[in-house]
Amino acid sequence: MPFRLFDAPDMEPSHFVGFAGNRINRHSEKRSDDVVATALANGKARILLTGQGQVLVMGGNMASALFSLQEAEPLLPLPERTIYLGMLDDAPILASPSDFDFAGLPDTIKAFDYRSVYTQGLIPPEQLGAMAQAVSLLTWHENHRYCGRCGTETLMRDGGYRRTCPNCEAQHFPRTDPVAIMMVVRGEKCLLARGAHFGPGMYSCLAGFIEPGETIENAVRRETFEETNLPVGRVLYHASQPWPFPYSLMIGCHAEALSDEFTLDKAELEDGRWFSRDEVVTMLDRTHPGGLMTPPPGAIAAHLIRSWVESRG
Repeated sequence: MPFRLFDAPDMEPSHFVGFAGNRINRHSEKRSDDVVATALANGKARILLTGQGQVLVMGGNMASALFSLQEAEPLLPLPERTIYLGMLDDAPILASPSDFDFAGLPDTIKAFDYRSVYTQGLIPPEQLGAMAQAVSLLTWHENHRYCGRCGTETLMRDGGYRRTCPNCEAQHFPRTDPVAIMMVVRGEKCLLARGAHFGPGMYSCLAGFIEPGETIENAVRRETFEETNLPVGRVLYHASQPWPFPYSLMIGCHAEALSDEFTLDKAELEDGRWFSRDEVVTMLDRTHPGGLMTPPPGAIAAHLIRSWVESRG
C-alpha cells in the first residue's frame, strides 16, 4: 500500500469547533504602525466592541457584533486601544474596548459575556471566530502594558500585534497559552471527570496547561497521571480550538489508558469515573436518566467525546 501523508477527512475536525469559523485575513506580513488609522479611514470598516468581560451585539433578525464606525461612535470606542484584526472580504475589521456605560445601552444593543455569546450561538460563526481573536488580543494588551524587562509602560505597534518598550527597546508579542485536553479511553470505556465549578451533571475530558520544554504527548501523559494517577500510552492528536479565556489554544487528543485503576486528585477534580459508549451517547444527546451530560456541542471536549463514540468498529 502506498504511503499517504494526508490520509485524513476532507474537512479537518478543527473546522467544526466553536470559535473556529474565523475568515479574517490577518495580513500578518503587511501590518504597519498606521494600519489602524488606515482602516478607520475606510468607509467599509467594521468594529467589534468589548468591555467588562462582555461583547456588544446588535439585535434584530440577524444579530451582529460588527458595528459600522458610525454605529460605534456613540458607544465610545477607545482610539488609543483600538486594534486591527484584518480584512473580511473587502472590509477592514477592528476591535476596541468601549468606554460606554453598558447599563445605559439602547434597546437595540445588548452586552453579553463571552461564554454566553459562544454557548448560545448569538452571532454568526465567522463573527464568533473574530470575537475570539479580538478578545484574546485585547486581554493580552490589558495584561502586558508594562515591559517585563524594565517595567516601563510599553507602546502598541503593528496594529496591536506588538508592544515596544520606549526605554529598553524590548519587543513584546502576543502570547497564546497551549492547553492539552484529552479524551482518555480504555477499550470500550472512557474516563470523564468534573470540577467543582462545572454545571450540574456535566462531565468532561481532562485538561491542563502544557509546560515549557514539553511535547503535547508528554503533557497529556503528565496531566492525566497528576489528576488521576492513571498511566497513559499512545496519544493521538485530533483537533484544536482557539479559547479566549483569556488567550489559550486547546489541543485536543485521544489518550490510551494503560490501567483500569485510577485515583482522583480531589484538589483538582470533584468526581470522575469510567463511562461506557452507550452511556456517553445519552449524555451527548441529553437523554441520560441521571441528568448527566457532556459540554456544549461547540466545545472541543464534546468533539473529542463524540469522535470516540462514533469510532466504534
